[in-house]
Amino acid sequence: MVNRPSVPEIITVNSEELQSLVRDLLPSQSGFGSELQASNVITPIVDLTATAEGSRLPTSLQQAFDFGTTNATATNNTVTLIAQTGFWRCFFSFISVSNNNQTGTVQINDGSSTKTIFEATQLALSGAVFTAETIIFLAAGQSIELVSGASSNLVGSCRQVATVDGTLVNPLGFSST
Repeated sequence: MVNRPSVPEIITVNSEELQSLVRDLLPSQSGFGSELQASNVITPIVDLTATAEGSRLPTSLQQAFDFGTTNATATNNTVTLIAQTGFWRCFFSFISVSNNNQTGTVQINDGSSTKTIFEATQLALSGAVFTAETIIFLAAGQSIELVSGASSNLVGSCRQVATVDGTLVNPLGFSST
């Protein structure tokens, strides 16, 4: 019996679903090659990213709410929640305590006009809660405002996750050491 060294076997993968996924995730590779291939040779992969090294938090942890989170409540008024540039992770909760068509609105104000980004209207039953969570970008001169009617509360909580130039902001008190 003769021991022969393993010869790599290359197999063509005929899957439109996988090919579509590669085209979507790697748009720069969309015209490169027409078929996916697999090999029976184990190829070690070394992750050299900052996340693997431990010097950068994964997104889900980097965007955690912290003690520096800004909170505000609007009841029959308009309240400015945030008026600082950057990217903000925000959570909103609206509750109406009456049956008279109360509305809660989250809007971005640029000083001359507003843009609604979340709106909840309570039409029939009191006590129902509506929630929304999103990332909002504020440029210079813009603010996030909460607008609520007399028989309702709109609560907002926001934490800055990146500066206006995209530099990530870690949770208050976080240290990678």
